[in-house]
Amino acid sequence: MDPLTAVSPIDGRYHKATQHLQNYFSEFALFKYRIFVEIKYLEFLSEKGIIRKFTETEKASLESIIDSFSQDECTAIKEIEKQVNHDVKAVEYYLKLKLEDTSLKNVVEFIHFGLTSEDVNNIAYAMMIKNYKVKITLPNVLNKIKQYSDLYALIPMLSRTHGQPASPTTLGKEFAVFASRLNVQLEQLQEIKIRAKLNGATGTYASFMSAYPEVDWINFSRDFVISLGFEPNLVTTQIEPHDWMAEVFHCMMRANNILLDFSKDMWTYISIDYLKQKTVAGEVGSSTMPHKVNPIDFENAEGNLGMANAVFEYLSSKLPISRLQRDLSDSTVLRNIGVGFAYSEIAYSSLLKGLGKIEVNREKIKADLSERWELLAEPYQQVFRRYGVTNAYELLKDLTRGKQVTKYDFHGLLDRVNIPEDAKQRLRTLTPETYIGEAGRLARM
Repeated sequence: MDPLTAVSPIDGRYHKATQHLQNYFSEFALFKYRIFVEIKYLEFLSEKGIIRKFTETEKASLESIIDSFSQDECTAIKEIEKQVNHDVKAVEYYLKLKLEDTSLKNVVEFIHFGLTSEDVNNIAYAMMIKNYKVKITLPNVLNKIKQYSDLYALIPMLSRTHGQPASPTTLGKEFAVFASRLNVQLEQLQEIKIRAKLNGATGTYASFMSAYPEVDWINFSRDFVISLGFEPNLVTTQIEPHDWMAEVFHCMMRANNILLDFSKDMWTYISIDYLKQKTVAGEVGSSTMPHKVNPIDFENAEGNLGMANAVFEYLSSKLPISRLQRDLSDSTVLRNIGVGFAYSEIAYSSLLKGLGKIEVNREKIKADLSERWELLAEPYQQVFRRYGVTNAYELLKDLTRGKQVTKYDFHGLLDRVNIPEDAKQRLRTLTPETYIGEAGRLARM
């Protein structure tokens, strides 16, 4: 595909940021996972003694079908699909053709034995998401934020609550807040149990039992699903209800919301000149204003995080709902799960690029903070309260609210209150830059 003619920016403008997702969410990947499921199921029938035992050579030949699966092989399946108008049945016919001239030709009728398409598809989609969770780019963003929280741990900075000057923090501590939040979501994402089912057309195991009533098919299903690394869902309709997928999508939404919040804060720090962006030779920031260096990476991240969450929100509300034993509306929707992850990856790529271009404007941060002596009204008040000064809050309010104050105003106030001398001395040495509490320690936790 030529990126210039792609309808979606996922495969067009942002192809470099998303091309690795082809290994997980493309139609080629879906067919490869289906091949994997069908072959592993056939092997499991052999291992459980339902069909004859396979030789090591036969096992190796089956595995080679998975390992050597190529775009040409996938095209062959698509040609079969054109004839039968059914993608999973095309996989079955393809595998029968692959085995008809081998020693396994006498077991080809056990390919897809007892299964409904959803038995194959639900496991294939489970494998997509399982494998993607291992390779997700999100930890790279987390690590970059952590790196800055450590690097900037001790840079005092004016805080803002309601957009107004507030008690000082450090730049690193503010990065650490996002790292901490994001880490929670990543841990939860990895802990979500991916569930899968293998139980026939309406989830009753009836087709299996009709041929082999002596086999405990519920236990067979449990063992097979576990062998693939998933949590067995033994009681379903024709479809695995996708509740676990909704858990994944909701977790991704929360992580993306955190990063959206982060992107907006980064944009704001750049806009107030606390952070500067390194210029790149040859780049322009505006078609008419030569001086511009715009925070486009954080803006790009913000937009694509929103697109990702719009997709995830629909997927998580739609997929767990199916009429009676099933309807097919989930089938076409499932084909779009890679879209939400793709927009997320575009955003993560933009964030990493943006974070790689920032540098701290220490002079601006220091200038903003150093003259904000009114911020010390808070610690003075608390010390006064400790030592029983009456109306401590009101006393500091009268001194500072709506006024420009200096250290001399505070030190003069100290001369008028009755508190221990060592407490007065601690307050005299306090400055806006040193009033950061445990921010430095928090930044490096």
